[in-house]
Amino acid sequence: MAERKAHPQRQALKARARAKAKKPEFARGESWRYLKLKKNWRRPRGLDNKMRRKIKGWPPMASVGYKGPKVARGLHPSGYREVLVHNVQEVSTIDLATQAVRIAHTVGKKKRAEIIAAAEERNVVVLNVREVKEEPVEEEAEAEATEEKSAEEQKEPVEKKAEKPKKTRKKAEQEEKESPAKEKAEKPKKSKKPAKTKEDAKE
Repeated sequence: MAERKAHPQRQALKARARAKAKKPEFARGESWRYLKLKKNWRRPRGLDNKMRRKIKGWPPMASVGYKGPKVARGLHPSGYREVLVHNVQEVSTIDLATQAVRIAHTVGKKKRAEIIAAAEERNVVVLNVREVKEEPVEEEAEAEATEEKSAEEQKEPVEKKAEKPKKTRKKAEQEEKESPAKEKAEKPKKSKKPAKTKEDAKE
């Protein structure tokens, strides 16, 4: 079996864990009373605030006396001290035993890849390694095909509407004039001849 790498700053991490176990959990004043207030710490600043005045029976307020041990201050949970890196040249100055690299967020993809490659050569620990996943080409082609189909389907109804001829105002007026003339032609004409006899007139 391969030997496990010794954890750097082991004693310092243990000292920090012991100090943290003794610390109280600092809660924001009145957060246990009002739902609108979150429990994350905010320093009380009111003139009559009981926590600020450190009155007996009220929760303790965060202060300098609760600070952790100086040896472990600024240590990453992995046990290394973070060093911010912006280029490949800065990787060469890293101490392998006690320091680890954190790539700055302003660094682009190309330079990030170069820094990671240089760190792997020197066995330097990189704290914020991100793997860029390449999407398969087939999925992209299918997505493009579906987009094209949807675009064509949307265009078709628009073209059909354009094919229908629009009625002009003059044609509409002519049709209105012709329609009453047709109705008159269809109706049977009444005979205007006078009745010959009285019986015919009654009928």
